[in-house]
Amino acid sequence: MEATNQAQSQSPDRAPTKEQSEDLQTLLSREGGQGRGRRARRIGVAALAAVGLLVLAWMRSGGDGDLAVYKTEAVEKGSLVVTVSATGTLQPTNKVDVGSELSGILESVSADFNDHVSKGQVLAKLDVSKLSAAVVQSQAQLNVNKSLRRENEATAVEAAAELDRLAAVRKASDGRVPSQHDMDMAKAALERARASVDNAAAQIELAAAKLDVDRTNLAKAEIRAPIDGIVLSRKVEPGQTIAASLQTPVLFTLAEDLTQMELEVDVDEADVGQVRDGMSANFTVDAYAERKFPARITQLRYASETVDNVVTYKAVLVVANPDLALRPGMTATADIVVSTVDDALLISNAALRFVPPHVDAEKDDRSLLQKLMPFSRRLSASKSPPSEKSSEGGRRTAYVLEEGKLREVAVTVGASDGRRTQVLSGDIQPGAQVVVDATAKSS
Repeated sequence: MEATNQAQSQSPDRAPTKEQSEDLQTLLSREGGQGRGRRARRIGVAALAAVGLLVLAWMRSGGDGDLAVYKTEAVEKGSLVVTVSATGTLQPTNKVDVGSELSGILESVSADFNDHVSKGQVLAKLDVSKLSAAVVQSQAQLNVNKSLRRENEATAVEAAAELDRLAAVRKASDGRVPSQHDMDMAKAALERARASVDNAAAQIELAAAKLDVDRTNLAKAEIRAPIDGIVLSRKVEPGQTIAASLQTPVLFTLAEDLTQMELEVDVDEADVGQVRDGMSANFTVDAYAERKFPARITQLRYASETVDNVVTYKAVLVVANPDLALRPGMTATADIVVSTVDDALLISNAALRFVPPHVDAEKDDRSLLQKLMPFSRRLSASKSPPSEKSSEGGRRTAYVLEEGKLREVAVTVGASDGRRTQVLSGDIQPGAQVVVDATAKSS
């Protein structure tokens, strides 16, 4: 019986006693608490390490007091040239379109592109067979009318002699013969003869005029150059039919003198108030990008032109072209000199636009993480930069870098060429380093 109880006590399937269960629960709770404590300690160590790295990086950046790297430019003395930019095309001073008043077939074309021609030179010729026949016909009609006039003149002489004879007979017969009716008929015959003479004379004039027209048309069959110049374009070929019934066809385009040309540019309405006749200018063309050509304004037209809601005014500039480098139709970009200021104190426009970034701790609204992480980025401005366009005589602000610190300077500005501006007054001297940009220091 005793052996049986011992075997049962050693059996693994036997339920634990109350004391054994309490001991097991105490042991498990002790081991679980130790595991959670170890995990908490590991998280705390990692967090402290991260904070340490952030603090180290912040200390490397030099703190908020030295985040910016400033780019400066020197204030200098020099000449300021204020210009207005405009674009346009080059044209010959005198360009003539040569056409034909007559219809017909071109028999020959004797001028080609770039040919130098003189006034009166034959450029092309129409077929003249019909024109020559018209001249012959008109000449024959003129001859017929002249013969008719001579015939009518003879009739008039005959009628006058008959009237004189009747008048003599009437006188000799003391008015008895011929009768008054016969006398009136003789007078009427004389008047009709004289009228026939006048009519024949008029017909002669008409025939002569018609002959002149036909001869002129025959002469116009030879199309001649109206001016001395160069052939810019030829739009016809031999054998081509010319129809001049509704509109005169253009056969050639001549330029009188390419050594003197015109540049027509479009001046924006915002700049037209500064432009005047006689102002000088320089322009460039794509064909000679490194070369500047001089020009002078001869006319600023009052008529406006509107393209895509942009209002411009046409300015005409005279251009010397002695080497014929410039060609008609070239697109040119002109800079019209509207004013020049000598010995001016000049400051960069970028310096007038510059606004210092947030660097003061009291004004810094960045988060702690942003303060600790010195990202390589452009610093934000404390306010929006002023407009680049400023009226002459306006007050602006610049910042001078002295011994690593910024000093704010109020200046009065004058004329500007878009890159530099004249300083009229202010506590700033030539050579002063004005700040034009700022970036964040990299770690």
